[in-house]
Order: sequence, then structure tokens, then C-alpha cells
Amino acid sequence: MSLVINILIVLLGFSLMEGMAWFTHKYIMHGFMWRWHKSHHEPRAGKFEKNDLFGIVFAFVSAGLIISGSLKELDWRFFLGIGILLYGIAYFLVHDVFVHQRLPILKKTNNAYFQAMRFAHKIHHKVTTKEGAEAFGFLFVNKKYLDKFKKKQK
Repeated sequence: MSLVINILIVLLGFSLMEGMAWFTHKYIMHGFMWRWHKSHHEPRAGKFEKNDLFGIVFAFVSAGLIISGSLKELDWRFFLGIGILLYGIAYFLVHDVFVHQRLPILKKTNNAYFQAMRFAHKIHHKVTTKEGAEAFGFLFVNKKYLDKFKKKQK
């Protein structure tokens, strides 16, 4: 496969993961797997929470694709797995490090996008039950939240 096709597969894998994350968050985490996700809507005791198991599940999917796609020659599964891996890294840095401050860095920002992201997540966490939450995205912020912070910067 050509380099351009491989890069496109990585980018496609990364991009599709945002849709998959939104769907999983809304219909699975706030659905039949609430027993894992509930821990994320409660005060955390310790460094880890049951919700972290979702990251492990996605890591297994990514690793499975990377391994199976590299057994002979590198094929599309390898590059799709890399896209999922890169999304997982971005998710960790943005959601866990930046939004939830699991590591005490990136505390302040004047960037409207990042402020809107934090705000949307705060709105999501106002609801501590399985039903009634909004703002299920992770990396892409709804325009209504982004507009609020863009106006503040003008």
C-alpha cells in the first residue's frame, strides 16, 4: 500500500473513533454498561475508577488490529489500529489530563476550544444518573459550547 493510503487509514481510524466514542458513551456507557461508567460520575477514591476499563477494552481492539495487521506484511488493520491508538492517546491527554486533571498540568488556558471542552464536560457531569446527560463527545465540542467561549474572547 502506498504511504498516502496508509496515512489516510490512520486518519480515518482516528476520526471514526470520535463517532464510536460518542456512540459508546451515550448508548453503552449510559446504557447497559452504566455499572462501569457510573464510577466516572462519582467522586474518585484513588487513581483509578471502574470506568477506566473502557480504555482497556479499546486498547485490546487497537492492539488486536495492530498485531493481526502486521503478521505478514503491514496491511490496513495495522494502520487502522494505529489510528485507534493515536485517538486513545489524544483521549487520555485531553480527557484525563486536561479536563479531569488526573495529572496536575495544563490547568489554565485562554483557548476557546479547550474552555468549551471543559465546560461541556462539566455540563455532562452535572447529571450523576444514567439518564438525562448531554454532551457525550470527547474531542469534538458542540458548536453551542464553542460559541459561548468565542464570544467571551472578543
